[in-house]
Amino acid sequence: MNVHATPRTKGYGISVETLPDRIAIYRGDVLLAESSNAKVMYETRLPPAIYVPRSDLCVELSAETDLQTFCPFKGTATYHDINLSGERLTNSIWAYEDALPESAAIQGHIGFLPSAYTHIDLGDNTLRDPEDGNISGPLIDWLMRGASDIKTAEEFTKALSEKMLEHGIALQRLSVLVWSLHPLIAGKHHIWEKDTAEISTNVPTYEIHDHPAFINSPLRHVSNGLGGVRQRLNVEHPNNSFPIMEDLRAKGGTDYVAMPLPFSDGRINVLTLTSDHPKGFTTENLGLVFECSAVIARFYEVFMQRENAKVLLETYVGKRTGTRVLGGEIRRGDGDDIDAAIMFCDLRNSTILEEKLGRGAYINLLNEFFETVSGIVHQNDGEVLKFIGDAVLAVFPASDNPATARENAQRSAVEIVEKLAENRQSVMSGDCDCSIGIAYGRVTYGNVGSRERLDFTVIGQAANIAARLGEFSKSTGHKIVVSNDIEPVCNQAIPLGQIKLHNVSQPVTAYALQAGKGSVALS
Repeated sequence: MNVHATPRTKGYGISVETLPDRIAIYRGDVLLAESSNAKVMYETRLPPAIYVPRSDLCVELSAETDLQTFCPFKGTATYHDINLSGERLTNSIWAYEDALPESAAIQGHIGFLPSAYTHIDLGDNTLRDPEDGNISGPLIDWLMRGASDIKTAEEFTKALSEKMLEHGIALQRLSVLVWSLHPLIAGKHHIWEKDTAEISTNVPTYEIHDHPAFINSPLRHVSNGLGGVRQRLNVEHPNNSFPIMEDLRAKGGTDYVAMPLPFSDGRINVLTLTSDHPKGFTTENLGLVFECSAVIARFYEVFMQRENAKVLLETYVGKRTGTRVLGGEIRRGDGDDIDAAIMFCDLRNSTILEEKLGRGAYINLLNEFFETVSGIVHQNDGEVLKFIGDAVLAVFPASDNPATARENAQRSAVEIVEKLAENRQSVMSGDCDCSIGIAYGRVTYGNVGSRERLDFTVIGQAANIAARLGEFSKSTGHKIVVSNDIEPVCNQAIPLGQIKLHNVSQPVTAYALQAGKGSVALS
């Protein structure tokens, strides 16, 4: 016999026993409950919990409160306040009004939070210690040692599902809905199915919250904090069924669980499991997953925080700039000297437009203007660095091809003018027009600002000249004015001669560009 062998560990367990003698529960001198039909639940890692029949309560309860919690083998717990003379004990008792089969013995009974009572008189009853043990095996070992090497949520979902199978969980389907911080998408829904090698990932927009398929789904129920869902699928006409249950049943599903995966910021994500075993999930199965759920949630939180950081940086500072910041350029002074074409695109007559349209309509017009300009800049391999009031600052880095950067900048300007002219045919965009200045030169591309508040931007004469050329275009009526460095890649450039620009020491040779009907001078 190997005396050093690790003993076999005991799985997650839950059992309910009847207490044969009278008990009484007190808060100080106040009798809360007295019963000769109480029961005690023993559950892995938890202290024994005493439940008394509702009829044996000695105090007044409130109606159900908004609080609900979920246990995959007890069900959804609802809560009540206790009303005492001069005191209200908020959410101090719970009940499983529709207990799951493993816990059917406590249906119709009430449990007390430890803070609700001061002592329990057990009479001649005795409580045994729960038979706790270390829960280990392939899933636990993998979460503790191997999962940290995984780089993406998709890879993690696939590996998590496979480890559950290896651990003996009869899993047919697993899905995880994780909410995100993204201006366009609400989150990501990863789905693993046993007969499919790849993970499918749905990326719902914010319209999901109004879609009937979501409104009538366990995903909405759980993510809105209404507790979890447990439903046997091989039972005819189950209560509280969601439409998806019929789809899962048709695919051979026998048992379904949806449980919350809370993030540290309070957002509730959702993990769902479907079994195809004739008897569904065992208590040990669900106890294991429930024990691991907090760790599983942290993995998804790390994946989503990494993705959120990338998305938010790209949203607020641009894709190239966001990549540089995530790459470590986060200190004041970090940056490079680069050659680039700089474009400054300003909305014309913005003050008059706001007065004429009103704040709401003006904001809508401004967003449409920014959407048009940004889309065209990105299509031409440029990057919007920032929105400055009602203007757009964009950069077209030269890298090894200065001519291409110049061409992309002037092409963007022409396309913006033409697109805005096309948009003006609609009622909403009837007054949306712009002034554009473009210059080329060496700029510093990096962090400037205070120690605590940085701005990733371009600094240099080319940026200053581009902004001033944009201002100059307003006074002359030309919609696009470019510097001498841009003119060689332009078609039909109109010479404007040397012009004096505000805060630019030397005159700048400038040209106006034509862009079809949209570039006709306004003067």
